[in-house]
Amino acid sequence: MSRRILVTSALPYVSGSIHLGTLLEEIQTDIWVRFQRLRGHQVHYVCGDDAHGTATMLLAEERGVDPEALIEEFRQEHVRDFQGFHVAHDNYYTTHCEENRQLSESIFEALRKQELIFTREVEQLFDPERKLFLADRFVKGDCPRCGSADQYGDNCDNCGATYDATDLNNPRSTLSGATPELAKSEHYFFDLPVYAEMLDEWTASGAVQPEVRNKLREWLEAGLKAWDISRDAPYFGFVIPGTQGKYFYVWMDAPIGYMASFKNLAERRDDLDFDDFWRADSDTELHHFIGKDIVNFHALFWPAVLDGAGYRKPTRIHTHGFVTVNGTKMSKSKGTFIKASTYLAHLDPEYLRYYYATKLNGTVDDLDINFDDFVQRVNSDLVGKIVNIASRCAGFISKQFDGRLSSKLHDPGLQQQFIERKEEIAELFEIGNTGRAVREITALADLANQYIAHHAPWAMIKEEGKRDEVQAVCSQGINLFRLLAIYLKPILPKMAEAAENFLNVEPLTWEDLDGMLVDHEIEAFKPLFTRMDKKDADALVASSVEAEPESESASDEAAGPEADHISIDDFAKVELRVARIESAEPVEGADKLLRLTLDVGDHQRQVLAGIKSAYEAAHLPGRLCVVVANLAPRKMRFGTSQGMVLAAGPGDSDIFLLSPDAGAKPGMIVR
Repeated sequence: MSRRILVTSALPYVSGSIHLGTLLEEIQTDIWVRFQRLRGHQVHYVCGDDAHGTATMLLAEERGVDPEALIEEFRQEHVRDFQGFHVAHDNYYTTHCEENRQLSESIFEALRKQELIFTREVEQLFDPERKLFLADRFVKGDCPRCGSADQYGDNCDNCGATYDATDLNNPRSTLSGATPELAKSEHYFFDLPVYAEMLDEWTASGAVQPEVRNKLREWLEAGLKAWDISRDAPYFGFVIPGTQGKYFYVWMDAPIGYMASFKNLAERRDDLDFDDFWRADSDTELHHFIGKDIVNFHALFWPAVLDGAGYRKPTRIHTHGFVTVNGTKMSKSKGTFIKASTYLAHLDPEYLRYYYATKLNGTVDDLDINFDDFVQRVNSDLVGKIVNIASRCAGFISKQFDGRLSSKLHDPGLQQQFIERKEEIAELFEIGNTGRAVREITALADLANQYIAHHAPWAMIKEEGKRDEVQAVCSQGINLFRLLAIYLKPILPKMAEAAENFLNVEPLTWEDLDGMLVDHEIEAFKPLFTRMDKKDADALVASSVEAEPESESASDEAAGPEADHISIDDFAKVELRVARIESAEPVEGADKLLRLTLDVGDHQRQVLAGIKSAYEAAHLPGRLCVVVANLAPRKMRFGTSQGMVLAAGPGDSDIFLLSPDAGAKPGMIVR
């Protein structure tokens, strides 16, 4: 049954360029949208720029332009960058629009009629030098809960606490450096605590991931507070009806911007009805993709506002973690804070789409970019495994058989084995575990390459009477590649398009998995991907280096003996898994190394282990061990090692592999 789905990504702020962190969410969303469309569902994907707030006003003043001109300049830049990475929004709009103004005012009035809006006098931080009230993002200080320094005025990056800016210890204005003063003002509030019970039930209904539900439950159990939805002039945004100098806080009208973007789209399309997707009893779906830093706005405030105003609540909120580079936050001084436009000047955008897909697992875990791993995965998987299938077979079909495939499949059982994985792979795409989906797909690619290597058409073509079998084997390889192209189409849309041209077929859909190409003419093969050069990745980093101001944090000073310690968070990143040793062989020219092929449950990998002095290779196959599964691949003199097996001992013959308990199975996590 076809589903009708409305999808959004979080709104990028108007005054900043798109970077690798922003792209994670947009690419994640685009993959999910493309997958749903591939399955035949009706999907509308909208987004736009978050345009309001003091920051927009100040930047426009600094540049000497009207805020509206600044907003449109950044919107066009953002659209260009997203299109460069093949992110296909149906509408990319802005929160500073008439549709959003009307919706914000009507929602405010609906909430007021429900007696969910009230006013009270508040004390706010005021910059005595700039003569304005300070938005949360323009105040920094020490977290009132954990004491972490240099935290913004609404939430703590370290412990996740949310608070009022007035709760910060040692506050300072980021605009002038002055110590803010307290000043009184009347503000408008949304009575969020009224919705505590509803939110507790809704967040437990599957609308959020389990780990997000646990975090939200902490806030619910601690007690919700009324939400301040107004700000004082000077401010860039929408004036609250019936007031002077009072504006909707950006987090009031920003999520309404999702509705506004869709309304703008619907007004330009005869086949779309705004109310059909937003009314309380709608049978459509609404999916938001967001980062974990804004989950409180989207999973507490936003559903309550929608419910209070008579609209439907989100079907599901898909929350992801942050992007780190080599295990640390992105840094301008190290060249790891990389803008979208800079990336596009150096590397193929589908490299990044694929790499992000291999890392996403449907949880809020942070995603780390390791450039050595990045290059290795692209070259090994995309070029060495997937594209290799088509390139190995296409030449024979074109040169020996005039581009025509055989009239029947050579190995229907292998074809069916590929098709039988479709429901499992579909479920992984559905829940956002694209990393596992990619592992399943590349495992199939391994089978295809093994099939081709086993039959060796390059040797068979030299044998008398083998021409028909060569055509059949290569045609089978082309059919297997076609199935892989369908599975990968949400992740690699441009590669899939090139594959469709090569295969001489109409755009492929999920239903086409059940079909085959027989007695069919294909086009001449053109390379679908080229190998990624590490030099290009290095040049990307080098071109992104910017000077950063010296940190004001005391943590940059000499840290003493504890500087070499790792935190429990660092340790928690280590993923230990049970593995079965499938094969073991000495490494020629190495005194201590054995080359191990390990089964880690959902795939196999090669590890070079320095245990030759203690173990005979012939005795190892079938034995279980423990492997560090998320260690970045390491290029060594004798090959690439894709992990590390755990062993201990003084050395020589006294080296002991860590062995799991009886009953352990490959792939099990060791805790």
